[in-house]
Amino acid sequence: MIFSGLFDLSWWGMVLVALGLTHITIASVTIFLHRHQAHRALDLHPLVSHFFRLWLWLTTGMVTKEWAAIHRKHHAKCETPEDPHSPQVLGINRVLWGGVFLYVKESYNAETLERYGHGTPDDWMERNVYTRFSVLGLTLMGIVNVTLFGIVPGLLVLATQIVWIPFWAAGVINGIGHWFGYRNFDVADASKNIIPWGILIGGEELHNNHHAYATSAKLSAKWYEFDIGWVYIRVLEALGLATVKKVAPTPRFEPAKTMCDYDTLQAVIANRYDVLASYAKAVKRTWSDEVARLQQWSPRDAELLKSLKRALVRIGYGAETDRARVAEALKPSRALQIAVSMRDELIALWERSHASKEQLLRQLQDWCQRAEASGIAPLMDFSRRLRSYA
Repeated sequence: MIFSGLFDLSWWGMVLVALGLTHITIASVTIFLHRHQAHRALDLHPLVSHFFRLWLWLTTGMVTKEWAAIHRKHHAKCETPEDPHSPQVLGINRVLWGGVFLYVKESYNAETLERYGHGTPDDWMERNVYTRFSVLGLTLMGIVNVTLFGIVPGLLVLATQIVWIPFWAAGVINGIGHWFGYRNFDVADASKNIIPWGILIGGEELHNNHHAYATSAKLSAKWYEFDIGWVYIRVLEALGLATVKKVAPTPRFEPAKTMCDYDTLQAVIANRYDVLASYAKAVKRTWSDEVARLQQWSPRDAELLKSLKRALVRIGYGAETDRARVAEALKPSRALQIAVSMRDELIALWERSHASKEQLLRQLQDWCQRAEASGIAPLMDFSRRLRSYA
């Protein structure tokens, strides 16, 4: 029959089935492709891993090596012309509505697959079935859907399955996730959390959190955020089917030390985004004090500082014109010049990959001494907090 198969469901029953099946696909993408394969944030039992591979073959036709390689390149080249799908470079409409075409285009880039596709499955099934006959899985899924639900309902469910990942993952996450939302961490790209509750897209809605701690198996960071993918991972872990390798660090504090030591250095580097968020508050306090001071004798300079508050606090990612305007606005304020300059020095501390531990420790100690000798109250308070990281 055209409208009936083995299961004669009502229209709302078919909607629930479609949502359930697509949610399994979303879980497969976020747990297997993203957190397990692309970032190695967790290990999966071989049976679970192969189930996810099989399900993705049946519902999306995506090849594991291609997905992992393209996503790793996105992180490595984020918001540059080499980023496969940056809305900051290509425009939001092109990525939101045509993200799947950008993915397909990049999947033909042999250099991307060779450089970023290492460590993905390369067994007999991957080489001879999943990669070689990627469209066959969708065909089999279509036959199953038609058998279970009838021709028209079955094909509608299949169409939903086919469209779901290209729109929500390739379009919404890659597009809106770098365009609109809120930020917990001031990372050097435009990533944003779309909403605090990661349910519909498996937790991937928390995209800024992910870019801050890419190798974390858990994407939620604040008490009010929810990552349903993390719930599934914890269930698998409880059943002995998954092992979490890494999650984002939780800052710990102890009474401030007289001088930073190696433990402080390690804690500061590990919690660098928390450090930056705290420093941003110090910059805001300094900004507020300076606006009030300038308002007394130079209202024009005060108004300029007011208009550049956002660019001033978040200077790590932005246009060069913003940087030039900030530099001009800072001229009447020695305190803000010092605050911004010392923030750049602090960021450089964990970016100096070739410096020895001894060199980094001396730089951190010198930074704290200068901050506390600056006479700028917010910087002095921040330095004392810095010495309390454990």
